Amino acid sequence: MTMREITYAEAIREALAEEMARDSRVFLMGEDVGVYGGVFTATKGLLERFGPNQVRDTPISEAAIAGAAVGMALMGMRPVADIMYGDFTTIAMDQIVNNAAKMRYMFDGRVKVPMVLRTQGGSGRGNGAQHSQSLEAWFAHVPGLVVIQPSTPYDAKGLMKSAIRDDNPVVFIEHKLLYFSKGMVPDTEYTVPIGKADVKRTGADVTVIATQWMVPRALQAAEALESGGISAEVIDPRTLRPLDEETILESVRKSGKVLVVHEAVTFGGIGAEIAATIMDKAFDSLDAPVMRLGGVDAPIPYSAPLEKAAVPSTDQIRDAVLRLVRG
Repeated sequence: MTMREITYAEAIREALAEEMARDSRVFLMGEDVGVYGGVFTATKGLLERFGPNQVRDTPISEAAIAGAAVGMALMGMRPVADIMYGDFTTIAMDQIVNNAAKMRYMFDGRVKVPMVLRTQGGSGRGNGAQHSQSLEAWFAHVPGLVVIQPSTPYDAKGLMKSAIRDDNPVVFIEHKLLYFSKGMVPDTEYTVPIGKADVKRTGADVTVIATQWMVPRALQAAEALESGGISAEVIDPRTLRPLDEETILESVRKSGKVLVVHEAVTFGGIGAEIAATIMDKAFDSLDAPVMRLGGVDAPIPYSAPLEKAAVPSTDQIRDAVLRLVRG
């Protein structure tokens, strides 16, 4: 196996291309995914390679994109529906939550909905309050949906391939600030299993559970803490639903102290569910209450300094760990 360094966007593009070449039922649909190549370049060149039958530019209607994807999935196709901004999934919630998520249950397993809803979330590009939200907890709350949030090019490619092959509807959330980040990715076939967390850094003193953009920040904080004699283990769930409780709880039982950090607003975020799971299943292993660190309780500002202040920074993660460890 040869490793090479590619971007997060290139990893997504490779996964889509490999799966479309492997299975003609796989096709991409969405706004500007064809001729334009996607707002974040993740679909660049796919129209030229696969043609309009497998790469379809659609009208500007998220409800139509998601609804058509559900129908095509029910008929045996494997659509990858692109919703340009995660904020725009609000327009397609009926199709995602009431149709895609429930069909298999309502028909007693006699139908499948093998579709992927590709979208992106998060702040950091000055896109304002209506283009910068982190809404993953909404989808994780819905039975029947798989929810994935990769933080590295390796995970993005492997999980996208697994998502396309899965027989359930998958909400695949990318991050706009990660598209041009780089990482090592094999040049051979591989997949990353859905529902399996990854220990990005081992440690013994504290467990930091971080999602997506917060993963590299947590790793930076862990490096800084190491110089002060604190060994932090950093876990990336990668999949929010199903959640890999086993990996999380194993780390908690080792460290006894936990910080959960995510970009989304703290109230009602996925960190609350992770914290509750730890309290329910590993309470006796805790040396301190589980600490959460999330975004401020406000829309994401357009102002660059305010936008930066609205989500957890590396320094805030480091300081939270220090408070947790030192009491």
